[in-house]
Amino acid sequence: MRAHRSRFITIATLLLVVAGLAAGLTVLLRTPGGAAHDGRGPAPKGAEQIDLAREVADYTSRFAPGRGYLPPGRADREDIAAAIGLLLDGHRAQAEQRLSQRDFTVRTVVDRPSGHRYTEVADRTDSAATPRGWGRVYLDLDHRPSWSVQVPHPGFDLGTEQLGVRVLRGSPGGILVIAGAHRKAGVGNAADVAHREDTVFHAICAELARRGMPGIQVHGFAASAVPGYDVVASTGAGSAGRSDGRELADALRGHGFRVCRAWVRSCPLEGLTNVQGQVADADHVPFLHVEFSPGVRAGGPPAERAAAAIAAITGRWAATPATPVTH
Repeated sequence: MRAHRSRFITIATLLLVVAGLAAGLTVLLRTPGGAAHDGRGPAPKGAEQIDLAREVADYTSRFAPGRGYLPPGRADREDIAAAIGLLLDGHRAQAEQRLSQRDFTVRTVVDRPSGHRYTEVADRTDSAATPRGWGRVYLDLDHRPSWSVQVPHPGFDLGTEQLGVRVLRGSPGGILVIAGAHRKAGVGNAADVAHREDTVFHAICAELARRGMPGIQVHGFAASAVPGYDVVASTGAGSAGRSDGRELADALRGHGFRVCRAWVRSCPLEGLTNVQGQVADADHVPFLHVEFSPGVRAGGPPAERAAAAIAAITGRWAATPATPVTH
């Protein structure tokens, strides 16, 4: 009887040890942001504490018409987009080397207000006397990136860059892509990245679409341009995002916004000539082109409500793994 009791105690002790090791392993596999690690390897140490909204505001405050943009060469565009792909695949060292060759930097930042960690990819010339204006990217480091929010006209469509930050913070797995110059910074429409394929912004967005990642692109309109509406919701040149567009329009209406639905009626600013939307359409990837009135983009409760409505879509995108496009 005593031998059986001793054996029972030994087995119980062993089970407790195994349970303790499993619990410890679970803790080790969780990131500081509270999300389970996704298996891409440990994040680099030395993350810098920032307020992402303030960081983006400082960055875009330097944008102005007529200066701050240099058209990139084809090799520049392809290398930078390929390096973003390397980051998404977990090859940070290779990505850093490739980006460094194109005068881009990579660092890990912690957004203090949200506690989220991001990989920041930035143009090293941003603070130079003659910046190139090739843009900036923030990738969620605590979750596997699966969708993007795109800001093509920061400084021109005022407030869209801050709305982009709110959207990124609102759901896991996001990538924020910000153009690096004012829409009218270059010669002609050279810096109008929503309508040019020869930009770093477009190359990055095309790489994300190739990977099957849905995207939402935020724009702004003048109050007189779309009287009677707060938002114009469209799927751009394609229809792959039609169900997402309907869901977004319903969510925006539920938050008190008047929405013009481009798939229901003729709306101004539908984004049919938007080149990122055209690439997404060719890859059959959902793309939403959303225009907001000045009142929504001004910040405060309206912007918070808009971001909350968008989170209804991006949250679902985050829960659905992206499927790379095959041609």
